[in-house]
Amino acid sequence: MNTALKLAREYGVDVQFADLGDWGVDELRSEYDPQGPTIRINTRVAEQLSPSELGEFVAFSVGHELYHHRETIGEIPRLNERKDREIAANEFARKLLDHQ
Repeated sequence: MNTALKLAREYGVDVQFADLGDWGVDELRSEYDPQGPTIRINTRVAEQLSPSELGEFVAFSVGHELYHHRETIGEIPRLNERKDREIAANEFARKLLDHQ
């Protein structure tokens, strides 16, 4: 099991595939819902990927959203600027990919 999915399980975060809608030129890859808590992976993006690309896409997306989960539960401080939070979430996801 990849690191991000294992960590999601440990945190009790459900991972699902869902159609997250059309975002025009922007691409919503995934979203975090603290009410689940749930991470939803956008099927519109996933369906465009080859099987070899899909695994990394899912792992990265889950890692990114787990960063936001960690903010929500108070494990890490929430950065003031959205841009900084997104950069930090991407960095966290990349580190998890490196540990697979």
